[in-house]
Amino acid sequence: MADSKSASRPLKPSTLMMGHGYDPALSEGSLKPPIFLTSTFAFENAAAGKRHFEGITGKRPGGADGLVYSRFNGPNQEILEDRLSIWDGAEDALCFSSGMTAICVLMLTYCAAGDVIIHSGPLYAATEGFVAKTLAKFGVSYIDFPAGASREELDDVIARARAQAADQGGKLAMIYLESPGNPTNALVDIEAVSAARDAALGADHACPIAIDNTFLGPLWQRPLDHGADIVVYSLTKYVGGHSDLVAGSVAGAKKWIDPVRMLRNTMGGIADPNTAWMLLRSLETVELRMSRAGENAAKVCAFLKGHPKIERLGYLGMIDDARQQDIYDRHCTGAGSTFSVFIKGGEAECFRFLDALRIAKLAVSLGGTETLASHPASMTHLSVPDPRKVSLGISDNLVRISIGIEDADDLIADFEQALDAV
Repeated sequence: MADSKSASRPLKPSTLMMGHGYDPALSEGSLKPPIFLTSTFAFENAAAGKRHFEGITGKRPGGADGLVYSRFNGPNQEILEDRLSIWDGAEDALCFSSGMTAICVLMLTYCAAGDVIIHSGPLYAATEGFVAKTLAKFGVSYIDFPAGASREELDDVIARARAQAADQGGKLAMIYLESPGNPTNALVDIEAVSAARDAALGADHACPIAIDNTFLGPLWQRPLDHGADIVVYSLTKYVGGHSDLVAGSVAGAKKWIDPVRMLRNTMGGIADPNTAWMLLRSLETVELRMSRAGENAAKVCAFLKGHPKIERLGYLGMIDDARQQDIYDRHCTGAGSTFSVFIKGGEAECFRFLDALRIAKLAVSLGGTETLASHPASMTHLSVPDPRKVSLGISDNLVRISIGIEDADDLIADFEQALDAV
């Protein structure tokens, strides 16, 4: 089993992905972890069973000892969670059956009737819908702010949210961010959010800052280093990276993650053993895949920027706003490979472009080995009310592109011939 430190230096995440958390001696010497297909685990003796349940029910401090039932955890999932923690420098991590399962269980953990959530905008449409529609059924309200909000604007939002919570007999339960935002790539100043939260609530507070880091993580942004408490992923995307699985995760300090674990134990929603095993495979190459995709995106965007049929790009490598550039410089180590293209015209022109693509696939999702393109206004964000789409910049002429690991020149030629059809 690989340790996090060698004799002379700490090991890098890309090295630890090859063995951290797994001991071949415990599995007949198998170099890679087997898939543990079991629903339940045998206790060594009755006293061990009692001790386990004392831990899992909270009667004994320290939590559960070992494994008991696959709704709670299993060997594949535990190894996966250990390795996910490494990338973000987190104390603990949990895996889920999808990114939305992770988000929903997280929010349900921290919200009660009368509470208020603050969130940035835009969010992934399903996340925004869960907050605005589902949580609303249980008396949870929200206040949102634009991704690029200043410290002064954040102070005002927090003050309004606390007043609203007081009127409802609740509390400010969570600040939920998505940065970069989907699909515009708008960045949130995590450090400013953290400073505003701490100034308003003090050091002893129970309001975590959670952030969906799917677009840049785990390679190009480490939000826990900048003031976030919980980092959220759709592992379906870059971490899985092959468009063949659906999963999600949350990671952070144990004090934030343990309550989420308790609700996951009750509700289920853990990733299954086979998916966890596939994610372990994918984590071995996530740095290579994301690096290649990022290099390709830079080349493709250099071509698109000067094209006469392109109005502008929402690409983090070509930011034209000083405040967004400042956030990028402080928070990000790479521009990523998912970006928005604003084609001159509207829906009709975008549809002609999408229908003419030959290498890039017309599909939702992102972060796979293949290049994907979609039209958010009529697809992933169709359920967002039209006035809100306008305010968030999700226009009819926006195409979201996720660049894969194909040859960059082939991709450029494909985009060129597709734009010829516009």
